Amino acid sequence: MQALGLAVVTGLFVALYTTYDAYGVRAAANPFTFIAWFFVLDGIVFPPISYLHWRAMPNRPAPKPLMLRGLIGALIAFFSFGSIMMATRLDKVGEAAILRETSTVFAALIGWLVLKETVGPRRIALMCLIALGAVIVEFGG
Repeated sequence: MQALGLAVVTGLFVALYTTYDAYGVRAAANPFTFIAWFFVLDGIVFPPISYLHWRAMPNRPAPKPLMLRGLIGALIAFFSFGSIMMATRLDKVGEAAILRETSTVFAALIGWLVLKETVGPRRIALMCLIALGAVIVEFGG
């Protein structure tokens, strides 16, 4: 029962941030301004958090390659988040939100293919349900 409650709360937060993002990107005169400010604010908050986490590690990796990976990840995040925000601005929020949430399927696939994580039948079934939900929304609406 607790898991169901947490799932509902998670769904509410997803709806909240999706609505906020859609409102923000549509209210901005230039959608790229909204996206840029989103990353500027994250750029202020996350480096100190990352530094504290790195400092607490027993075996710290070298900072230079770590920062390079962080920069590459930031560029990928900017373009992926930016493209989903543009989809939210230009089309129906619900369809863009479904597309946004299918990223969990891609994360699981990357974990399986690249990181060699085990994926059992339950995870495969859940990934298929998520993908099926996106297809149903696309063809149903």
